[in-house]
Amino acid sequence: MSFSQFLLILRARRWILIATVLLTVSVTLVVSLLLPKTYKATASLLLNYKGMDPVTGLTMPGQLLPGYMATQIDIISSKNVALRVVDRLRLAESPSVVAQFQEATGGKGTVRDWLAELLLAKLDVNPSRESSVVEVGFKGSDPEFVAAVANAFADEYQLVNTQLKVEPMKKASSYFNDQIKLLRDNLETAQSRLSKYQQEHGIVSVDNRVDVESNRLNDLSAQLVMAQGQLAEAASRQRLAGNESPDVANSPLIQSLKINLGQAESKFAELSARLSPNHPQYQAAKSEVDKLRSALNEQLRVTSNSVGANAAILQQREATIRAALEAQKAKVLELNRTRDEMNVLNKDVESAQRAFDAASQRLSQTNIEGQSNQSEIAVLNPAVAPIKPAGPKILLNTVLAGMLGTMLGLGFSILAEMLNRRVRSESDIADALQIPVLGAIDWKATPPRRAGFMNSLTMRRLGAS
Repeated sequence: MSFSQFLLILRARRWILIATVLLTVSVTLVVSLLLPKTYKATASLLLNYKGMDPVTGLTMPGQLLPGYMATQIDIISSKNVALRVVDRLRLAESPSVVAQFQEATGGKGTVRDWLAELLLAKLDVNPSRESSVVEVGFKGSDPEFVAAVANAFADEYQLVNTQLKVEPMKKASSYFNDQIKLLRDNLETAQSRLSKYQQEHGIVSVDNRVDVESNRLNDLSAQLVMAQGQLAEAASRQRLAGNESPDVANSPLIQSLKINLGQAESKFAELSARLSPNHPQYQAAKSEVDKLRSALNEQLRVTSNSVGANAAILQQREATIRAALEAQKAKVLELNRTRDEMNVLNKDVESAQRAFDAASQRLSQTNIEGQSNQSEIAVLNPAVAPIKPAGPKILLNTVLAGMLGTMLGLGFSILAEMLNRRVRSESDIADALQIPVLGAIDWKATPPRRAGFMNSLTMRRLGAS
């Protein structure tokens, strides 16, 4: 069907189209006038959310939570909020409402659930674009009632939002209380182990004691080095004991005896050359030489014994210092081990203390937040009783009815044409008979001028196809 054929059909069936449009508009207008008036009250809410994890304490802005706005809309339109609105307005206590419930449901279910479903069916929650404002609207036949319901939804949503924030904080507080007890026990156990260790080892200040014992160890090391040097020197002198010994050379008495012995020997040699062995002077000189030599030998022996005794004393002293050094070294090592063990115990105490302090701080913060009744939802514009009804919208319904009637009229016109098909143009003949159209007669009826005359005909050649 071409567009020209469609227009010819509409022209021929125009009364069907006109009647359908008029009927649809009339019925819609009558129904709109007969329907009861409905009113809509809207409350605007401002959502200023800052999310916080009650366990870790991390704060996240609401913009980082893509589903935050959708979540809040679901909370507003939840059955929990609707039930709280029913309880707030005491709707379930009305005898007429109970009677309506019995008539509608036959006593199945509860009045509160039935009323909550009715309220949610008339509730309209719309978020604003690119802002944190949410509009809560409610429709009904009573202006005062719809305003009260809209404000009740806004108020109960605030309370539910606060409750949803506070309850995790309370649970977190209970968790932190249990952790505080455990951490306190750990801290007391660590401190008890440290105190017991200090008492068992008699430790007051490990670091100062280690410093003192380390200084003493250094002093003993220096004394040992000095004693070893003296012992080596004494051993060398002992090996050189005799006339070539430095002690002999440095002894004034021995040197004096050597000089006197030399002089006596010179005198004895002179007398032995002049006198006979039995001469008194010879005997006296020889006796003096023997006496001096005996005194010199005795003094050499005493000096050698003194060097050996000194070497023995130095060796004994070196052994004593070495033993003291080894004992001091073992003592310092024991103190170092004790300090290391105490450091481990101290770190355990410090770690337990830090954990206890951190948990205590988080517990205090969580307790404060759990007791807070401040809501992050603010009522921007409370709902007021509407003056003008929100529906039915007569003009809009009339326009929509006109559009619908036009579509129905077009449909009915096409249906009537299909049921009673007629020739509307040359193309209809060509399509129906499958033969070319050679010409068309433009018939115009005129009044007869005289009898016997035929009507005037006008032929238009179309040409053979």
